[in-house]
This record gives sequence, C-alpha cells and structure tokens, in this order.
Amino acid sequence: QVQVVESGGGLVQPGGSLRLACAASGRDFSMYAMGWYRQAPGKQREFLASITSSGITNYADSVKGRFTISRDNAKNTVFLQMNSLKPEDTAVYYCRANYGLIYWGQGTQVTVSS
Repeated sequence: QVQVVESGGGLVQPGGSLRLACAASGRDFSMYAMGWYRQAPGKQREFLASITSSGITNYADSVKGRFTISRDNAKNTVFLQMNSLKPEDTAVYYCRANYGLIYWGQGTQVTVSS
C-alpha cells in the first residue's frame, strides 16, 4: 500500500505564490510518474501537471508558464510551485502516484482571494 500525503495549501492573495508538496511512501519512488490535479466546487477533477521517472514534465494549458512540477527522489517527494495565482485557481489540489496502481492523496485546499 502506498501512502500519498499533500501539504502546503492555504490562503493566498491574487498574484501570490504557493509551493505544494506530496510525499509518497513505498519503494522505488524514482521509478514512477507523479502528477497534480485539482477539483473546484461543482467541477470535475482536472489534470494540472505530471512528471515522469526521467523528469519529463507535462502541463495543462491553464497552468503552463505559472506552475512548475519537480521531484526530489531522495525524499520521495514531488512539488508543485504555483506562481501568479488567480482566484480561479481556488480548489482542492490532489497528488496522484502511478505505481502501476494509482494512488491519490487526501488533497490540500488552496484558496486565492483578497
């Protein structure tokens, strides 16, 4: 069983930044792809960014140029640096671990408001 735990959410003003972290248990973290998703009230969960075991990244158009995904394999952690945040970025942010089987974290709330 793989445990996935997100952290780093909170309240931030428009134009501000946050850095989310996702720690995953389990062996061989470096071998697996990781991703970030979000779900706003009344909306479907949407893909934001992913990173492969070799560090190849992919982004949704809505966050390209503002968000950056990275990983620290020594710490079994993936990060999402979020800059130039907008009110429409308000959502619960989820980490997804692809260990062959898919594991989700419990989510962390991000609220962008003045």
